[in-house]
Amino acid sequence: MKIQFNTDKNISGDERHEQYFTSLIASSLERFQSHISRIEVHLSDENGAKEGLKDKHCLLEARIEGQKPLVTSSSGNTVEIAVSGAISKLKTTLDSTLGRRQDKH
Repeated sequence: MKIQFNTDKNISGDERHEQYFTSLIASSLERFQSHISRIEVHLSDENGAKEGLKDKHCLLEARIEGQKPLVTSSSGNTVEIAVSGAISKLKTTLDSTLGRRQDKH
């Protein structure tokens, strides 16, 4: 499972953050890794330099063989909260999607 990071100009995309979030995503989605070929992470700050509540946004796009990509997103006061929320939603979506897929076989 490859994890690809994309950040807007308002989010620091430094290597330390990328490694932290990569390991968090990989460990959180470990049980699905045989089904996922790639995860694209899109981090953005909706307000730029201005302060605001829930202005950090994370969109996760999971590529699964033979299916359209699964997309979840979450916003929060910090990047960590936004990423954690998006991971939680993606786990729920994967459980439901892959469960239905296995039911058909």
